[in-house]
Amino acid sequence: MKLNTIPAHIAVIMDGNGRWAESQGKKRTEGHREGANAIDRLLDVALEYKIPNISLYAFSTENWKRPITEIQAIFGLLVEFIETRLDTIHSKGIRIHHSGARNKLSKTVLAKIDHAMAVTKKNKKLTANFCLNYGGHEEILSNFSRIMAVRKSKKESVDKPISPKEFEKYLYTFPLPPVDLLIRTAGEQRISNFLLWQSAYAEMYFTNTLWPDFGRTSLEEALLFFDSRKRKFGGLL
Repeated sequence: MKLNTIPAHIAVIMDGNGRWAESQGKKRTEGHREGANAIDRLLDVALEYKIPNISLYAFSTENWKRPITEIQAIFGLLVEFIETRLDTIHSKGIRIHHSGARNKLSKTVLAKIDHAMAVTKKNKKLTANFCLNYGGHEEILSNFSRIMAVRKSKKESVDKPISPKEFEKYLYTFPLPPVDLLIRTAGEQRISNFLLWQSAYAEMYFTNTLWPDFGRTSLEEALLFFDSRKRKFGGLL
């Protein structure tokens, strides 16, 4: 498929794992497992289209409200995902990045994430940014605190206005570019506290497809939608 414009950064709200499992008469954990397979497909197609950055909403700060059994299953699958796929991901030139607060994550999960990031840090074909324990409000608030702490440590004025460039330097996603295309599956049409700063000018694509069913055709449809958009960024064409 020929496209005139490829997004530099795609963000994906992977919704519908539980509904997929229920529709199949399976446990919700099986939906999350199938969702992990959908990530594999997404990354492979992204490599083909030379999409340089993809952010995946893996676990939000609000997801801690879910039943403890489901939370444990999600993190268990994350650890399994890294353990079973890291060598393949590395061989494909994919770099792993983590966006989100480190507090509340277990030592095991943090160790696996840090290991994956260290192993893949020099890869350049695609950055797969796993947004884990991530919330847009929390990121912006903690970002301000980090900037103030750095200024105080350098004995710089805390009253000086913060420029967008300075602010973005301390985002969890740095040095990834702004989001060009935000995809949400399963028929929901909201961004749910996801990459609020980064998605200021993102094109929004909503699909009824449940995340475990998301594949090549689904991504290509989203890319065609993006390619059809006229992006003015507040100006005139």
